[in-house]
Amino acid sequence: MIFQRALLRECTHFAAAVFASLFSIAVVITLVNVLGRAAGGRLPVEAVIATVGFSALNALPLILGGSMFIAVMLALSRSYRESEMVIWFSAGLPLTAWIRPVVVFALPFVVLIAVLTLALTPWVNQQMEAFRVQLANREETSRIAPGVFIESSAADRVFFVEAYSEDEKRVENVFVSFRQHGRQGVMVARSGAIETTPEGDRYAVLLDGHRYEGTAGTPEYRVMTFKRYAILLEQSVAAPVRVSVRGLSLADILANPSLESRAELLWRLGQPLVALVLALLAIPLAFVNPRASTSLNLAFAVLTYMVYTNLLSVAQAQVAQARIPFAIGWWVVHAAMLAVFGLLMLYRMRPGSPLAWLRRWRSA
Repeated sequence: MIFQRALLRECTHFAAAVFASLFSIAVVITLVNVLGRAAGGRLPVEAVIATVGFSALNALPLILGGSMFIAVMLALSRSYRESEMVIWFSAGLPLTAWIRPVVVFALPFVVLIAVLTLALTPWVNQQMEAFRVQLANREETSRIAPGVFIESSAADRVFFVEAYSEDEKRVENVFVSFRQHGRQGVMVARSGAIETTPEGDRYAVLLDGHRYEGTAGTPEYRVMTFKRYAILLEQSVAAPVRVSVRGLSLADILANPSLESRAELLWRLGQPLVALVLALLAIPLAFVNPRASTSLNLAFAVLTYMVYTNLLSVAQAQVAQARIPFAIGWWVVHAAMLAVFGLLMLYRMRPGSPLAWLRRWRSA
């Protein structure tokens, strides 16, 4: 029908605009956070793009679900504001006639969100874990930025370099503060570089410098001058990659009977169901009185979205703590929200319904 095609076209336009806006906001916020970590030396500069990319992919299901919900809300609210809904209702179309086009519009999003949460997101989480371990296994001085004091992962050394050389293969004017065998020491060198042995061990090699070592409060100090001094940073033993339950594939989740795996499965199955139910809830929530404020329904819609997602998180936690069985936890929240959808539809369609007192209270 005409109204169905018009609604699908308008929802698609709104969804594209909202998705572009939300995705851009998410990327910018993540980029600012990651750049702050990189500027403080807590993250290598070359890892910024990869970190932002992983975070953006991880947020895609949430952004897609929110974009679809907002698109349906905007399209139907515009129809109410411009009195198009009055014309359709006068033509004999009930509010339930909008369920079919909304479901048709939502199904591609639901399928895409299901693919993302069941396949892509676990892979992204697994890659993030491996990337985090790779960064942790890198040489400590790779995180050093000129003019910034950087503490080693073992908290026994502090590095500072003034600048990089012109070819960026060496650092100039190096300062290293260390604590070894209960004695405090300081090393300063004109330049330095990272060298890797054939066995895979990494060393920080300082050139043309001095080493001062002693115990604070005593005259026992040693001063050494060196042409070349090597500091062992990392041996070739690699740390194992521990994959959390968020990084497990769907097959591994199904094969693992632990409570944590069941809670993760509940969350993954819940994401596409949340998107579908939210699209249905947008139908009664989109009502706007053209002569009244339009902000109340939007505020109620945002509140509904927050309550829904938080209830799903609560159900996940309850399953993980064995307080409710998975056989109940995976559907009970969605059933409750579908019941709310039914009550709201009854409230909008039947003025004489048991919910009419709520209508009179809002119009008072």
